[in-house]
Amino acid sequence: MGIAAVAAGAVAQTVQDNSVPQAPLDIPANLQIFGKFDPNVRKPTAIVNNTVITGTDVDQRVGLVLAANNSGQVSAEDRERLKLQVLRQLIDETLQIQEARTNDITITKPEIDQSYDRVARNFNRNPQQMAAFLREAGSSEKSLKRQIEGELAWQRFLRRKVEPFVNIGDQEVKAILDRLEASKGTEEYNLREIYLSANDATAQQVVTNARGIITEIQKGQQPFEYFARQFSEASTRAVGGDLGWVRTAVLPAELAAAAQQMQVGQVAGPIEVPGGVSILYLTDKRQVLTADPRDAKLSLKQLTLRFPDGTTQAQATQRAEAFTKALANIQGCGTVAKVAGSVGAEVVDNDTVRVRDLPPQLGDIMLKLQIGQSTPPFGSPEQGVRALVLCGRDDPKSGQLPTSDQVENQLQSQRVNLRAQQKLRDLRRDAVVEYR
Repeated sequence: MGIAAVAAGAVAQTVQDNSVPQAPLDIPANLQIFGKFDPNVRKPTAIVNNTVITGTDVDQRVGLVLAANNSGQVSAEDRERLKLQVLRQLIDETLQIQEARTNDITITKPEIDQSYDRVARNFNRNPQQMAAFLREAGSSEKSLKRQIEGELAWQRFLRRKVEPFVNIGDQEVKAILDRLEASKGTEEYNLREIYLSANDATAQQVVTNARGIITEIQKGQQPFEYFARQFSEASTRAVGGDLGWVRTAVLPAELAAAAQQMQVGQVAGPIEVPGGVSILYLTDKRQVLTADPRDAKLSLKQLTLRFPDGTTQAQATQRAEAFTKALANIQGCGTVAKVAGSVGAEVVDNDTVRVRDLPPQLGDIMLKLQIGQSTPPFGSPEQGVRALVLCGRDDPKSGQLPTSDQVENQLQSQRVNLRAQQKLRDLRRDAVVEYR
């Protein structure tokens, strides 16, 4: 989640919004644009229902975003694109705060300070150190507290004005449990999504922007979640675009078709969906109510051979070769300490690692190992060479149905999320926004 997402947590899900009928527009077939217009050429300041968003507000929030994601220098083009995204977020944030106040919801200074202190602790800083850190990043304490206020105000508004009117029936829950039981063995996909809205006039530009985002994702300099938080226009932006575990039946047809063709770790897009385009990232997949070997919990010993500063490539190669030969002498976990000592390697025990939490290529190796065997060495000259020895494995039990409460909570979250999107859309439509 973002730096100030201190009280989030609802499981987000992609849902088709069928509540608003598609109204045909009376647009000439051979239209002509009179005058020049580029929606992306805009000074990053605005007045939203008489609330001013200044250029400083935008710059400081950009600094906050970059600091939260440990981003270094970004290109001028990326910064300008981020500025426009931040401006849209600040407009939404302003509308949310205004709507909360209209409904007599005000976040007090002590509440904001308490959340601010918690964020500071997450960064291993006290409030004063956090303020200094933000200033160095080109942001400010005020900017972070403003984001905290927006998040808390909107969450409280949803709890008071939306959640009480979302009702989940027992029969509805039972029907879902019955469908889950009937779909045992069906594949589920753990997906993340970036959604970009588009219409006929902006479709080409949005597709071009999506391709640019995909290019940046594939460079691997930032995780997918970073781009989802900065560019996605869905409410799942707050959780890095995480859709959770979903089956194709609950996905729009276009996303379902793409997910079924993807491999774990793959990015797909831009995918045309109703109202815009999506970029998908498949983090994992499994079968419904079926035990997955990758859920096995492993008991491991990790050997690490570090290279001191100044180690030459030849020296590193020689030590790595000695490490590889030593691994061949491992005969069960009882011999690990002796073998490690012979080459000056460190040993660390871990009894709670799941196969699926390992990098895919390493997880595949672990599934083929017998107790007492070692992986081949892996690592880098900078971080050292490592190997994992399998000391035990607790295989997963057959998958179990979720409880009625779990299903009800998920349905509640989905519907609150959908109504929140609809409410924000209505606020945008009614807002008076003047760009400067």
